[in-house]
Amino acid sequence: MGYQRFVALGDSCAEGLADPHPSGGFYRGWADFVAARLAEEEPGFRYANLAVRGRRLDQIHAEQTPAASGLRPDLIALFGGGNDVMSRGWDAHTVARRVDATIRACTEIAPDVVTFTLSDISHRMPMGHRMRPRIVALNDAVREASVSYGATLVDLWPDDAAHDSRYFGPDRLHLSEQGHRRLAGHVLGKLGVTHDPAWLAPLPGSAGRPGLRADLRWLTREVLPVAASRFRNRLSGRQPGDGFLPKRPDLLPVLEETRSWAPEPA
Repeated sequence: MGYQRFVALGDSCAEGLADPHPSGGFYRGWADFVAARLAEEEPGFRYANLAVRGRRLDQIHAEQTPAASGLRPDLIALFGGGNDVMSRGWDAHTVARRVDATIRACTEIAPDVVTFTLSDISHRMPMGHRMRPRIVALNDAVREASVSYGATLVDLWPDDAAHDSRYFGPDRLHLSEQGHRRLAGHVLGKLGVTHDPAWLAPLPGSAGRPGLRADLRWLTREVLPVAASRFRNRLSGRQPGDGFLPKRPDLLPVLEETRSWAPEPA
């Protein structure tokens, strides 16, 4: 028996940022790839994506898990924590409690829950040396809660793909199409569902190291605007993600244009 009702929860990575759909109009991402593959196993399959960019784990718990409960999913995938890591006032114990509460809530809603650690993105972040201990602490909490509540863990920390820039978008944080396909391959593998082996195969050649001009372009186009936006939000009392809605709030069939889960021919 395959899955009938799949719900994705989380932040911008679960929403699919940096992987715009070829037809335009919305982001795609790993959850869409997973849903398209699962839909091939079950004619009645339905998929919802409640993720909202910028959301921390406490917001995911408060806003998304109640909505997920009403959808009665048999599979939940929860990807979050990145915004907690980058938030001011970081406290490892507070975030560990958020992790525990959110994963526990998901396992109370659905019989099968997939969770994720974060890969080591610290070397691509401003002040990354400060972020790495936070990512380690978050991942430790995710691992512990996943074991405690019987969730299926996709551990991305040891994945060498974190060191290949081609798996990431222009901001060097969100996954590119190749990165989202790779993550979908990890998820499907954990669920025991076959998928195109190219999704997990190393990309040919080498990405190379971006030069100084590329670094300056990244700083001016990606880093500084985000920092300015966060500063304005703090002044106005807004939270990251305010004003954005889930891209797929209802359980719907997977559309034909999202079913092409195999990569395009080279």
